[in-house]
Amino acid sequence: MSEKKILLGNEAIARGAYEAGVKVSAAYPGTPSTEVSESIAQYDEIYAEWAPNEKVAAEVAIGASIAGVRSMCTMKHVGVNVAADPLYTAAYTGVRGGMVVVAADDPGMYSSQNEQDSRMVARAAMIPVLEPSDSAEAKEFMKYAFDLSEKYDTPVMLRSTTRLSHSQGWWNWRTASSPSIFLMRGMRLSL
Repeated sequence: MSEKKILLGNEAIARGAYEAGVKVSAAYPGTPSTEVSESIAQYDEIYAEWAPNEKVAAEVAIGASIAGVRSMCTMKHVGVNVAADPLYTAAYTGVRGGMVVVAADDPGMYSSQNEQDSRMVARAAMIPVLEPSDSAEAKEFMKYAFDLSEKYDTPVMLRSTTRLSHSQGWWNWRTASSPSIFLMRGMRLSL
């Protein structure tokens, strides 16, 4: 029998990372992404750190990936610009252990100085983006993001928004579902 839980989107992202076997997580705090790292830090099996900026967070995750472990970096949308140099480099040099960039966009600028769509940065870097619509999908998409990263030797972006990050949703503790992943121009990806 499965146990039902209520999780914030950010808590679900952290749980998905844990279930995916992440070993290193680096982040720069900023709403709406902060709770991802706060939640990750509760798992003793994951090394979690606050980085001095988003570029350093990305470099820590890239270094861990090159060493062969699953890693992630988390930041809000404006931080994706700060992390652009190492992110673009990792996109063309490849990764060894799965690497996921969690980018939390803030449509409507509820807690940010500007709006930005991180999907456009990912498109320019030519890395895939997964975009969950609720906390259950956020947890499952994190796991698929690492599989996708390792299968195609590239960082993967998981895009969240303020509403997903801070909304709560039910999910079954032991239930997993396969997400629908659509690429540009209607291509469907099967894992």
